[in-house]
Amino acid sequence: MLIMAVFLFLLTLATLSGCKQQSLDEQKFAYHENVYVANRGSNTVSVIDVFAFNVIKTIPVGNAPSALAANPKKNEIYVANTESNNISVIDAEKDLVVSTIGVHRGPVSISISEDGKRAYVANSGSNNLSVIDTHARKVLTTISVGVSPGKAMVSPDGDSVVVSLRGENAVAIVDTLRAQVRDKIAIPDCAQPDSIAILPDSSKAFVACSGGAQVAAIRLRKTDAKQEDDRLLTLLSVGKSPLNLALKPDGGEIFVSNADSGTFSEIASQANEVGGSYLVGDHPARGVVASDNATLYVSNSGSNTLAIYDITVSKLLAAIHVGNRPESVALSPNGNYLYVADVDSGDVTVIRTAVRSLFTIIPVGKQPSAMVTKAFAVRK
Repeated sequence: MLIMAVFLFLLTLATLSGCKQQSLDEQKFAYHENVYVANRGSNTVSVIDVFAFNVIKTIPVGNAPSALAANPKKNEIYVANTESNNISVIDAEKDLVVSTIGVHRGPVSISISEDGKRAYVANSGSNNLSVIDTHARKVLTTISVGVSPGKAMVSPDGDSVVVSLRGENAVAIVDTLRAQVRDKIAIPDCAQPDSIAILPDSSKAFVACSGGAQVAAIRLRKTDAKQEDDRLLTLLSVGKSPLNLALKPDGGEIFVSNADSGTFSEIASQANEVGGSYLVGDHPARGVVASDNATLYVSNSGSNTLAIYDITVSKLLAAIHVGNRPESVALSPNGNYLYVADVDSGDVTVIRTAVRSLFTIIPVGKQPSAMVTKAFAVRK
């Protein structure tokens, strides 16, 4: 009885002192949350552990890695190596390149289907699109799309891939089931189409005309419904040199970074209307909207700042100084941190979103050009 009493006393004391027994999940699984940074100038990918806030691995990849994508169903990261004409497949659990897939000339963007089974790679130098089976890690087919494809994005329903054609001021719509171009839409007044946003219901695509001051709204045909073909709905006037489209998680609005106007424009996605344009900083490059659908983050590459904007009341909340020439931005899955890739200073700035302040700066490789986050659990 005395031993039992002592045991109960110690157990109570441990509980009161804040000790906590591991949950079954913690006992069985190790949780990871990483940021992967493509360093175009050093031909590497830096892996940042967001719990320790340091680089835990530097992975050699191909030449001039310029785009990244995470598989939503597998613990794999895909790297488009523009100058070596291939795709590096990184095992996120081991932080190793486990496969290199040859594609055509100048891969500049990569998009993964929501079921994780297909990767679509825009090959700017060979005017085509590579379709990759992510399970077999091989190219299934290559589709001619048009001159100098810039971005390729697969729709959420997986039926279409929208490809911006910078060399001919047009957009190609690829039917994924038939693996062929379903429609090509010429947009003569849309100079150098590039960045793409597709609504969550896959009904429309918006394409930024980076060489002008417009955004094209395009209706996408639904393969499971009797609907008219893909077509251009309208051209929307925004600021000069729209470089990036940031879609609200709920799909209701799109925010356009207008590099040469120092503004972002707000587009109502259902009405196809521009609600207004707002000053945000010098040469805004990239934007992302938080899961609250209320906070917009914009990197200003000309002023080395990260702007935080409340889009519900149209108010600039903060402008935080970061590294040199900030471009790519990424939010942590829980939204607590924002990561900013600083191209000229070769580092990643970490912002604490709750208090809107700089938390730390992490050195990576030369010319960090793209980022993606990946959270996953591994059985111990």
